[in-house]
Amino acid sequence: MNVASHFSQSYVEAREKFLAAAGARRARVFREVHPSERGAQGEELSIDLARLGNENAPGLLLLSSATHGVEGFCGSGSQVALLHDDVVLAEAERAGVAVLMLHALNPYGFSHLRRTNEDNVDLNRNFVDFHAPLPENPAYAELHPHLLPASWPPAAENEAWLKAWMERNGEKAYQAAVSGGQYAHPDGMFYGGVRPTWSNATLRAVLRSEASPRQRLGWIDFHTGLGPRGHGEKIYAGRDNATQVARTKTWWGNDVTSYYDGSSSSSRVTGVLCSAAYDECPRTETTAIALEYGTYPLERTLQAFRAEQWLHNHPHAPAKQRDEIKREMRDAFYVDSDDWRAMVYTQARSACLMAITRLAAPVKV
Repeated sequence: MNVASHFSQSYVEAREKFLAAAGARRARVFREVHPSERGAQGEELSIDLARLGNENAPGLLLLSSATHGVEGFCGSGSQVALLHDDVVLAEAERAGVAVLMLHALNPYGFSHLRRTNEDNVDLNRNFVDFHAPLPENPAYAELHPHLLPASWPPAAENEAWLKAWMERNGEKAYQAAVSGGQYAHPDGMFYGGVRPTWSNATLRAVLRSEASPRQRLGWIDFHTGLGPRGHGEKIYAGRDNATQVARTKTWWGNDVTSYYDGSSSSSRVTGVLCSAAYDECPRTETTAIALEYGTYPLERTLQAFRAEQWLHNHPHAPAKQRDEIKREMRDAFYVDSDDWRAMVYTQARSACLMAITRLAAPVKV
């Protein structure tokens, strides 16, 4: 298989490849069109889904992409490649496992090269109980004006202030403060919002319809930006529960990491989307990971994110600066090289085959 050919250079191209591959497999395809926003090329935006296999299968493998918009180049390419992979799909059919591919949970961010959605909301911080007091992040509040200064690039004294903060508190504390999630600065980074987003509601509806009738749900959510180049870290996605962590390691190996015990490259975060499965599918055994692929050192990805967030807050920035920031944002979260794409798909394929094996196993009663 020519893996590289299944990856794309834009949301429009990615969606076309996904739909063409799903159609060739005669998958059941359905979509939810964005109710208000258009894409960077003026295109219609949508969350597209393709399901293969018996709709009454007891086990469902859910593969989701573009939770963080611009990271969708990786996840979409993996989904399209899987739709061309005769061996993987034949194994799912043999095992009696249904496969559901959710393409572009955040189509706005995918098209506009943002991690966040049309409301500047990070979808993987948006799944909190909005009827309860929202999580507080005082450390982020302290950092916010220095992360996003009035002008870009930041002045030397601004960066010196951030460096001094890191030296006093440590790099892990800095990462946790910035990326853990915050709900007080709508113009800030890793903002979780004040209400459920359209993508949140759409995902919940999909889970109720497609996953809640099943006995088992295996879920792989594709991400990029943390860890060594090309390495797919399998990050446990679930509640802080030792039994569930152990089951996840049984599925995908002892190298599964968790931010609960500090073994993951990710900081502990609030409002992650996997919690929706517990709400919407309470009788379904859910086993989930975020498959997080490294691109470049964290300093570069975070700097690209800062610049893009600054640009969002300053929409009248010069066109040349806008183009440079957007290009760096895409490049920071998608390594546009064939060797990286091959590493991505090899690990995605392996993770899917492992999940199919576990989903096909007899259910203990």
